[in-house]
Amino acid sequence: MTAFLGQLLDDLRATSLLEGATVLLGLVYVVLAVARSRWCWVYGGLSSAGLAWLSARAAVPMQAALQVFYVLMAVYGFARWSADRDAGGHVRVGWWPARLHIAAWIAIAAATLLTAQVLAHHTQAARPLLDAGCTWGSLLATWLAARARIENWLYWIVIDAALGVLYASQALALVALLYFVYLGVATVGFAAWSKRLPGTVAP
Repeated sequence: MTAFLGQLLDDLRATSLLEGATVLLGLVYVVLAVARSRWCWVYGGLSSAGLAWLSARAAVPMQAALQVFYVLMAVYGFARWSADRDAGGHVRVGWWPARLHIAAWIAIAAATLLTAQVLAHHTQAARPLLDAGCTWGSLLATWLAARARIENWLYWIVIDAALGVLYASQALALVALLYFVYLGVATVGFAAWSKRLPGTVAP
């Protein structure tokens, strides 16, 4: 643990300007997302563009591809949240049916195992299983966020913890810390959104 923290501090000292800007934009994104502001998607899209470049250079190809997807989802999310707002100008939120979660878990497990094998044999991916699992889980979580489904925060709690470890292992210390901060914000986001609409289920 001491060695890990020491390495993390060394990596922080070597943080690039792009990594710093990406982290700052990401923090603005999650704060606005908790507040249910559609403008979160603008900052999220810019942060994802930076992370796509950083991930590709850090040999986590699935995360690089995922960040490109995030940029596209930022456009969709902004449009979706703009079209479905309450009187206060905030997006309306709801729950996803349990049966859809179960189907999604099965699909993610299968896709993760298959993708991890491909990455392990045909790429230089640093952590194939972790990279693949976080990627497929993030696709679902991002879709749920764009649809303003409350459970998206629960998925992010798990995914952010895993991604923090992944990026730390690849010497992107500031990005790793960003994901650990995201984990805390996701907890706050879940509590805040749950209070808004505790019982409504929507596809």
